[in-house]
Amino acid sequence: MIVLLDTSTATCIVRLVGNNFDETASWEAGRDLSKGLLRFLEDTLSSYKKSWSDITGIVLYRGPGSFTGLRIGHTVMNTLAHARGINIVGVTGDTWQNDGLGRLKRGENDQIVMPHYGADANITTPRK
Repeated sequence: MIVLLDTSTATCIVRLVGNNFDETASWEAGRDLSKGLLRFLEDTLSSYKKSWSDITGIVLYRGPGSFTGLRIGHTVMNTLAHARGINIVGVTGDTWQNDGLGRLKRGENDQIVMPHYGADANITTPRK
């Protein structure tokens, strides 16, 4: 089964795709993404009677989007791909899901997916 994940906005979206299986779930993460992403993924897998060991590939939306959201999602999924030894690809654009599934089917593996923020980070200067 392939996991597709988008954490670029306050609404986290995960899609699970397998043989005769295609389900999508979303979660209004808001500012709780770092505390709740793994639980959301585990609950989603469990609700479809799937487990971490069923994951054979990962498609990750690279952005643009929320700096923090993308960083959290990328860290979690890069770690999962590395720990489980599964292929991971990162994609952008409106057709990111189909593009990513195609890349995985061709056997591509980015090994580490880096976020694409769409602009330089806005780093504020200290007030003092």
